[in-house]
Amino acid sequence: MNSLGSKRLSYYLMTGLAAGMPSLGLAQNKLEMITVTAAPIRDSQQAAFDAKKFADNYVEIISADTIGRFPDQNLADSLGRLPGLAIERDQGQARYINLRGAPFRYTSIAFDGIDVPGAENGRIPRFDSIPSVITRTVEVNKAILPSMPGEAVAGFINIKTFSPFANEGWSFAADVGLGEQKLGGGDIEKYGLRTSWSNENFGFVAFVSENSREQITDNREYDLERDATTGELIVNELDFRSYKVTREDSAYGGTLEYRGDDTVQRLFISTLYSEFIDKEQRNQFVFAFNTPATGVSGSNQDVSVQRLLEYGQYENSTESNTLGADFQLGEWLLETRVNGTDTEFKMNLPIPRSVGGSAVASYDLSDIEDPKLYLDRDLATINYASTIGIHYGQLLEINGLKIKADAERELSWLGKNMVLRTGVQRDTRDADGFVATPAIKSFPASVNIDDYNTGNPWDSNTSNTIGATYYNNIGLRGAWASTGGLGPVTPSEDGQIAINEEILAAYVMTTTELNWGNIVVGARIEQTDYRSKGSVNDDPISVSDDFINVLPSVHFNINLQEDLKLRVSATTGLNRPTYDEWRAAAKVDLINKEVTGGNPSLEAEEATGIDTSLEWYFAPASILSAGAFYRTVDNVIYADTSTIDGGVYLPSAAGESWTYKGSVNGDNGKMHGVELNFVGHASDLLNAAHGFGISANLTVLNSEFQTLNGDRHDLPGTSDLLYNFSVFYEDYGLSTRINYQYRDEWISPIEDPNEKWGEQQRVDLSLSYELPFDFDGATMSVYANANNVSNETDVRYASNGTINQSESYGRRYLLGVRLHF
Repeated sequence: MNSLGSKRLSYYLMTGLAAGMPSLGLAQNKLEMITVTAAPIRDSQQAAFDAKKFADNYVEIISADTIGRFPDQNLADSLGRLPGLAIERDQGQARYINLRGAPFRYTSIAFDGIDVPGAENGRIPRFDSIPSVITRTVEVNKAILPSMPGEAVAGFINIKTFSPFANEGWSFAADVGLGEQKLGGGDIEKYGLRTSWSNENFGFVAFVSENSREQITDNREYDLERDATTGELIVNELDFRSYKVTREDSAYGGTLEYRGDDTVQRLFISTLYSEFIDKEQRNQFVFAFNTPATGVSGSNQDVSVQRLLEYGQYENSTESNTLGADFQLGEWLLETRVNGTDTEFKMNLPIPRSVGGSAVASYDLSDIEDPKLYLDRDLATINYASTIGIHYGQLLEINGLKIKADAERELSWLGKNMVLRTGVQRDTRDADGFVATPAIKSFPASVNIDDYNTGNPWDSNTSNTIGATYYNNIGLRGAWASTGGLGPVTPSEDGQIAINEEILAAYVMTTTELNWGNIVVGARIEQTDYRSKGSVNDDPISVSDDFINVLPSVHFNINLQEDLKLRVSATTGLNRPTYDEWRAAAKVDLINKEVTGGNPSLEAEEATGIDTSLEWYFAPASILSAGAFYRTVDNVIYADTSTIDGGVYLPSAAGESWTYKGSVNGDNGKMHGVELNFVGHASDLLNAAHGFGISANLTVLNSEFQTLNGDRHDLPGTSDLLYNFSVFYEDYGLSTRINYQYRDEWISPIEDPNEKWGEQQRVDLSLSYELPFDFDGATMSVYANANNVSNETDVRYASNGTINQSESYGRRYLLGVRLHF
């Protein structure tokens, strides 16, 4: 193993034996029919479609076998293959999900029905630290039931982990894979282990996963314009970067559980820990044209040169521990849960920045994704006037406590069978930290940066015309730190986060069975109390508020025929501001009466929507469906400049009109779209070509919102068009899939809203073979995965329509073995 280490793996196995996560909960109990088996893809798809068919709401479901048969690096990859879901990547790796073209934060995430805060800023879920080995099923709820969190404007993703009672007696599953990232020849390692045991009353499950990836990211960034009269290209700056990245994720956990037959139905204790570490070395050279150059190519241009050499780290983790007890009290089934969830996000990026270099250059941008710059001298011989230290830091720690109880019973009303469900939940969350903060520090004159030049040329898909070579950034950082000049980042007063949030929720809902289907009707009420503390001009400030949201919904599930289902739902939801946005800390300019920073006066976004779908289950493990949705969103949060009462930040300025720069509430948000989905097997359609099948979906989306000055923009995350297409074959133990994935251009929620990512596409391939014999009951399969087979380059555009970034990562290959008994 690499630096993740065999010692850590052994530790996780020992500590995970008595831990895990609870079952889903009452509102989704109809979905419990899915169990994990070693069945082939067809059986796995059929189990998922059966659960979808009998669900009380509009939901998409992925089973563990389906996830395992795709060449997915994490759950974001798997979710991105569903209709209406799109992936946003970071340096080529799937990280975030845009559900129905909405910002990331419009989606809430849960493990076994226990919703958890997003590690990055309290609201945004990340999927790059959630491996498939811990996952039994994933449920993407598009129409929200009252029993689900109200903070789900776009949807609610519930990740169900393995149950100790999924298999009787002992069971064991292992997944080991080794591979290579083609660009740079980086190593890829994948390890997953899961074991369980149960008898009639007691059981446990334990699991552990560790993955690591070494890769090169070949990056070019640009500052370009177009001449307003001639349309000719104007070149201001060219930025050449190469990232050496090592990404490690680990997860472990399990469940220790008792099941009874009388009053005590179930007792359990569980834990789940997931961690993502991103170690990044950046080698960067920036060439600024002293006089902007005109045209696609040019020569003899004077340029100033900067050199930036970073070795830093990003970390995020989530630890969730749950105590649960289920009781049968007469006609009532009562489920109780106490959960503690702690998340942490840290960024630590020290960068020596050398400035004041100069050269004469020629350039050629005829291939805009492969910019060429030729210098009049060796890059390594350029002298820099000075070197400064820039140290970026960020921290957010969230401590959450959840207490919840859900109850249900069967009733008869007007001769109809009915299930009544009700519940209460109390969440408290304390968030402390600071936003991304740069600190300027001196760089020691005793450290000679040129001593750390390795002389090894960059690994790149593009042309390394500048002759760049890698530096030993790790050694350089160590030398800087050894002088005592590095130290921690001290957060600025206007960037501090100190928020206490308390949410008290209650719901009631009924499911009434009718001859033609059922009706689910109910409402959820959530009261939010929050206090945000900060500092303004060295004076402490505290802002508090509370508000109540009533969230009704109704769901019609109509059986037009035995295999044809119509769903119509009307739902409501909300989205609270992120902790970055809600912080009270701000920077105040008394002279100009301006405020920059957090906005504790932000209102929560509120949504009302309609969902409808028509689902035809025309054969086992097959479906043809069409869905449509429409949402209105009030109080859309975005960054802008507005006028506020100065008394919010400075009591002596009460009643004065001040200018605020930061997050504000817009209005008139809208989201709507159409989703088409088809999964079919040739043997069902043609009575021939046994083993072949097709999976395809297409989504058309649109969104907009209105700013304070009346302008209209797309919501971040909306691509007009998404589609996936897979062809698969499975027979005689052989399973193969080739998948094509496409999304149209979109605005990233984490980038400048004036920038757009261009269209993206991926081709992935998977091949597995189950050996035709077993080992004392154990089955084994071998597999090969290939990601980004077409070697794509991702491109981003500035607001003026010119390219401002292109980056590529190369192909990814993985060979592995799975064992199960």
